[in-house]
Amino acid sequence: MQKKQKPLKIIGNSTRISVAGINDVPAKVDTGATISSIWASNICITSNNELEFTLFTPGHELYTGERLRTREFKARNIRNSTGQESVRYLVKLPTVINGRRIRISYTLANRGKNDFPVLIGRQALKGKFLVDVSKLGVAYKARKVNSTLNAELSADPQKFHQKYMAQGK
Repeated sequence: MQKKQKPLKIIGNSTRISVAGINDVPAKVDTGATISSIWASNICITSNNELEFTLFTPGHELYTGERLRTREFKARNIRNSTGQESVRYLVKLPTVINGRRIRISYTLANRGKNDFPVLIGRQALKGKFLVDVSKLGVAYKARKVNSTLNAELSADPQKFHQKYMAQGK
């Protein structure tokens, strides 16, 4: 007899999740990423060979200061969207997405310069969620306002080009 599959829940391009007991965490849904990533800081290996870290960073609105420890971790070579490679720790954390409880494998990274502190990749989504990109997700960090960029471009196109576009020459 075939096991009945749960219906897939539909989520947008971003959502709010709970992770490791922290609620209302903004997360970017990225079907182009294989694995999920979460902002972590104070990462170290203890004398008992446990991986110890905090989620987010001091000063961030979601930072609790709670030190998480695990013996279940791996290392993973990650290639980002620009092709740069780095080695990161990989851990599983309890997560709730759209009411569904799952354990997601996350790489620990400094996501301070990213728009979202958590990125949800394909491995976490597969068989559980459908992504509808027409569904508006959550607004989180605003990028540099395009009107500001366009005002700068209008004021001095040559200077704008040198500042933003000519770096790769």
